[in-house]
Amino acid sequence: MAAKVVMEALSPTMEEGRLVKWLKNEGDAIKSGDILAEVETDKAVMELVARSDGVLRKRLANEGDASPVGTLLAVIAAPDENIDELIAGAGAAPAAASAAPAAPPPAAPPAESQGEASTPLEESAQAAPVMAPPAPPRASPQPLPPPAPPAPPAPPAPPSVGANGRQRSSPLARRLASDRGVELSRVRGSGPGGRIIKRDIESAMAAATARPKPAAAQPAKRLISREGDYQDIPLTQIRKTIARRLSESLGPIPTFYLTAEFDMVRATEMRAALKEIGDEFKVSFNDIVLKAVANALADHPEVNAHWMADRIRHFNRVHVAMAVAVEEGLITPVIFDADRKSLSDISREAKQLAELARQRKLTPEQYTGATFSVSNLGMLDIDEFTAIINPPEAGILAVGAVAPRPVVVDGSIVVRERMRVTMSCDHRVIDGATGARFLQALRRLIENPLLLVL
Repeated sequence: MAAKVVMEALSPTMEEGRLVKWLKNEGDAIKSGDILAEVETDKAVMELVARSDGVLRKRLANEGDASPVGTLLAVIAAPDENIDELIAGAGAAPAAASAAPAAPPPAAPPAESQGEASTPLEESAQAAPVMAPPAPPRASPQPLPPPAPPAPPAPPAPPSVGANGRQRSSPLARRLASDRGVELSRVRGSGPGGRIIKRDIESAMAAATARPKPAAAQPAKRLISREGDYQDIPLTQIRKTIARRLSESLGPIPTFYLTAEFDMVRATEMRAALKEIGDEFKVSFNDIVLKAVANALADHPEVNAHWMADRIRHFNRVHVAMAVAVEEGLITPVIFDADRKSLSDISREAKQLAELARQRKLTPEQYTGATFSVSNLGMLDIDEFTAIINPPEAGILAVGAVAPRPVVVDGSIVVRERMRVTMSCDHRVIDGATGARFLQALRRLIENPLLLVL
């Protein structure tokens, strides 16, 4: 029986997707589970997977086309089956889809669920919250496991390719590769017949970690033609989402700003001491800020909150989003239960999430559910700026560069390492004194960073 391939909602906030690349041609035999195409959502590039067996009889969308969710993209049917009626009704939304995301979004809990973070990217502030990961015990936080060292392998077998043209791999290896952003096509399998197994993924991750990386990763630059009077750049899905979300923020939200300057001498000394111990203990100023923000939010739940139109939701768990620059704009992966994680755990997880964000390989579960956000432009030598709140969150912290500045200490002018931060506050949730108390707590933690490692 003929089946429709439609543009599906591959993320919780997706309204339309852009077909990046067809991976199957008309006339190709299709089995359920085959990857048909790559689709750009509002946050990442994801796979469109077939649910039906048959032949790809007709492709109705071209590479580069943007289509609303529910649009018919292709038809899978038997070789001799008549599909004229399906093609004629291509504009109608299908009753059942024949393609699905490789990793579906999580189910939402009841609207009144306590202690869970609602998605910051929902169209309505009263949308049901996104389920965050279960809370770990406070006494024994579970860090993101570091890549295990590779076992001494025998010479790897040549890659084994299945009947569908894809490299053979175990389900555990595929899941681990998806979670850690490893491309299976670049991994040589050491299992029976060259099959990729868990050990091969761990070896690839360890090799990638060992390779030297630039000191500060920068977003890729888009090449702009110098020919003609101007050049029109089509909007990507992520840029459309950024434009829509920002217009929802500055207009309706009554925002005020609080700026403070912190002394970073002790934080600088702590970073240098940790680096001397070994590279595995090396942390950035951004890691210190993320951990300090998380601890301060845990003590100030009135800031760790969302505006829900008819109520204010205070969270008992702290999920901090960090803004990461990508070619198309910004994306905010989330460190869940950040107050329960050590400084080294946050440093490791932040690096992994930032790399996945730049590769457009974040899953919806990794960039939704934040209770507060941090945006840092210090690595780009920006002294001070204001950031736009990501609703329904009630605040965002903008972090500037750590730089030497003249200050008065004990009546004398001295030069010390300083850092300016500006907190954007939703006045419907956070009053001036409330925000000031939060920044006081943040100052105490950042200027006494040993409190973050106790």
